Amino acid sequence: MPLHKSAEKRLRQSARRNERNRARKKELKVLVKNVQKLIDTNADKSEVESAYRSAVQKLDRLGVKRYIHPNKASRKKSQLSRMLNKYMTAE
Repeated sequence: MPLHKSAEKRLRQSARRNERNRARKKELKVLVKNVQKLIDTNADKSEVESAYRSAVQKLDRLGVKRYIHPNKASRKKSQLSRMLNKYMTAE
């Protein structure tokens, strides 16, 4: 337990930030899994594309703001785009 007032405040702040960060990362995981699920279930192509766009947008935002490493965001975007291209060309 913290012994100083400032340490108590830092503990409160870090707890709030930790909760916020977890929520953002969880939202990202849900968006990415949603794209994968739509591709696996052979959903409508426009639906898959809109889910892909929202996932990429979130990846960009979290990478720029350093919630995740920018290289990880780039890697995930690349993986998703490869999956999308493979799905769109397959008939």
